[in-house]
Amino acid sequence: MKVRFWGVRGSIPTPIHPDGIRRKIASVVQRVRAEDLVSAASRERFLAGLPEWLFGTYGGNSTCIETRLSDNSCILFDAGSGIREFAASLQREIEPVREFHIFITHFHYDHLQGFPFFGPAYAPGHKITFYSPVRGFESVIRDHMKPPYFPVTMADTMESDMTFVELAEDQDVHIGVGAVAWRRHKHPGGAFAYRVTEGGRSYIFSSDTELQERDFRKDEANRRFYGDVDLIILDTQYTLGEAIEKYDWGHSSFSLAVDFVTAWGIPKLYMYHHDPSYSDHSIFRNLQSARWYARSLGNDELEVYVSEEGLEVEL
Repeated sequence: MKVRFWGVRGSIPTPIHPDGIRRKIASVVQRVRAEDLVSAASRERFLAGLPEWLFGTYGGNSTCIETRLSDNSCILFDAGSGIREFAASLQREIEPVREFHIFITHFHYDHLQGFPFFGPAYAPGHKITFYSPVRGFESVIRDHMKPPYFPVTMADTMESDMTFVELAEDQDVHIGVGAVAWRRHKHPGGAFAYRVTEGGRSYIFSSDTELQERDFRKDEANRRFYGDVDLIILDTQYTLGEAIEKYDWGHSSFSLAVDFVTAWGIPKLYMYHHDPSYSDHSIFRNLQSARWYARSLGNDELEVYVSEEGLEVEL
């Protein structure tokens, strides 16, 4: 099973500003020494030694995660602006996948705004199945794409075969060699986390999540969902101070996320749903703080990473 990140920002797409690029270039120039420029090898060493926030960017697209199972079944979580980048990547495949299973966490703009630009939806011979526990959600998705919000409708222009599946309580969805379970989290209007399992390996995608005391309880339902998980992609939009100030906004702090994965023994945390006001440097600082906090709890084994566009993780 492979997981790839196509959109990692929360709330709204956040392209890097020209001033941000200029500041990155200025910071690189300040670090360079004459001996770093004498050969191709020295230049490569210099670039490799730059901080990860400086040499590149974590990305500005809104939420979209791809999962490829070992039988090449394709699962997507959310259809933010990152889904357009995923569609473009299909053109580089020798035999592009033609069937997509799209699970929606909730229906805020940043989780649906990319679907009108998802090329396979317009092409006959492709099959798209949407999933959500929300009853009647088909109309929500279709209403997202119509005048005056968009110049054409799904019914008039999209020639792919589309199906909408309303998920039942306590029922896993079997897709190819894998299975997907779901769980409701606190977020304005409601949102859902999903767990993918294949061959004894599992991961959780939990965007737009305001962690609650009930999520830490070691009851049977929580154990089924959070137990024996190899990694979690979890909302860490805020610092602790911001989370207190923005209580009830539906997002978590990176420190609470570390508490959560420590409580459940999850070995890998991918910080997700980056705040649109954060620069790459700000995100990196939060990463460093999250790693320090894990060590302060005595959880030296926890691996904490920043979700980054284009990053691929294999389970």
